[in-house]
Amino acid sequence: DMPAAFGLPVKLTIYTDTAHAGNIINQRSHTGIIIFLNKAPIHVYSKLQLTVKASTFGLEFVALRIGMEQNDALQYKLRMMGVPILGPTDVFCDNDGVVKNTMALESVLKKKHLSICYHFICECSAKLAARISHTPTNFNLSDLATKVLDQDKGKEIVRQLLY
Repeated sequence: DMPAAFGLPVKLTIYTDTAHAGNIINQRSHTGIIIFLNKAPIHVYSKLQLTVKASTFGLEFVALRIGMEQNDALQYKLRMMGVPILGPTDVFCDNDGVVKNTMALESVLKKKHLSICYHFICECSAKLAARISHTPTNFNLSDLATKVLDQDKGKEIVRQLLY
């Protein structure tokens, strides 16, 4: 049990996304992750992926794994500081195929690196560290970290981040 001096438990939320072949020079994709602590954005991750992939499925799986690794690290840090965490982290991804695969125990992935991502994500779900859900592309806040947005969508995401 956590000491009462630390107050109420915190809630973590993560949005993950990938811009497929977003770099026009080398065709690499961009991963974006935004982590919220009690609805306040506390971490933005935006990075080119190291490899070129032909499918968005594989890219989104890699982005989700990176988000899960960041979630594990943040949960560990919070617990070491005595901060209680309220339930599993809500993780949102806009690729429905990836979300469904993370929930299918019989999923078979032929590429080794995707299989490793799959097992790591399933392990995070099984130990109740994360709950993975689908979010429509228009509501994926991590678009801010992956794409050049038109003015209206950019303003809408910033409004959701700040309010």
